[in-house]
Amino acid sequence: MEAVFAALASPVRREILGLLLEGPRPVNQLAAHFDMARPSVSEHLRVLLDAGLVSQARSGRQRLYELQGQPLADVGAWLRPYERFWRDRLRSLRHLLDEEEEAAAGG
Repeated sequence: MEAVFAALASPVRREILGLLLEGPRPVNQLAAHFDMARPSVSEHLRVLLDAGLVSQARSGRQRLYELQGQPLADVGAWLRPYERFWRDRLRSLRHLLDEEEEAAAGG
C-alpha cells in the first residue's frame, strides 16, 4: 500500500488517473493534457504501473493505459475506520453546537 500512497502523492499522477476514468488511453493522448515532455509523463505512468494503479497493453504501435481499481478499493477500505472516526467527531460537534444554540435562545 506504500507504493499506492506514494503514487497518489503526485497531483500529476492523480490527474492521469482521473483521465483514465473515462477509459483506456494511449500515452500520447495522456501526455497532451500536460505541459511536460512525453518522457516525463511516461515516468509518472511507470510509478502508477509499479503501484498497480494502471495496466498497459499493446495495441499496434501504441501502448494503452487502463485504470486498475483494486488498489484504490484497498486504500478506501483502509481509510474507512478513519472516515467513521471523523463522521462521529463531526456529529458530536453538531450536537454540541445545537445545545449551545438552544441555551443561547433560552431553551
